[in-house]
Amino acid sequence: MSALDAAPAARASGDVGPVAPVGVNHVVLNVRNMDESHRFWTEIVGLRLVGEFRQRPGRPPTPRMRFYSGTGTAGVHHHDIALVENPNLPPPPTEWKMWDLPMAINHIAITYPSRDAWLARLRFLRAKGVTFDRRIDHGMTHSLYVHDPNGYGVELVYDLPREVWENDIDAALNFAELRPNEGTEALIDTTDVPVFGVTSRPPK
Repeated sequence: MSALDAAPAARASGDVGPVAPVGVNHVVLNVRNMDESHRFWTEIVGLRLVGEFRQRPGRPPTPRMRFYSGTGTAGVHHHDIALVENPNLPPPPTEWKMWDLPMAINHIAITYPSRDAWLARLRFLRAKGVTFDRRIDHGMTHSLYVHDPNGYGVELVYDLPREVWENDIDAALNFAELRPNEGTEALIDTTDVPVFGVTSRPPK
């Protein structure tokens, strides 16, 4: 019996169809140089190396591949990001911007466990001289954008409380306030946030 043939029988038995996924399990990135990308994802972002693909005797060689995880919300995930070395990638853009780059990936967002942890990461990056490409307050996160050595945008965020955005996710997604991304003002975060789906200060 094919999957199409089985569909009516499944409906008759009360099966309403496939279950929605929980979310994204992991993302795999092609990177030009494994060592420089390893430094970015561990030193700048703060992920932990959890594994590395080992060459198997008697099989053709494969590219270098490494696996990275954050702390997770219920313990460490097997991996959140994987890197595959590909020295034949085109050179990255000379300047990162939010739109119109010749990149298949616009950006990847990385969540920190709290506002304090996020602010500590911003201070750490500022002390290391990392360029802040963009600071923005969204309706569901507060965010800093940086970019990796391959030109991929990386958004470092902390989530605002669910009650801020869950009653009108679309409105929260459409809310954006640019913040300074240079000097000491780039390290200031406001707690005066709108609450969507209820009476609040009007979104801009």
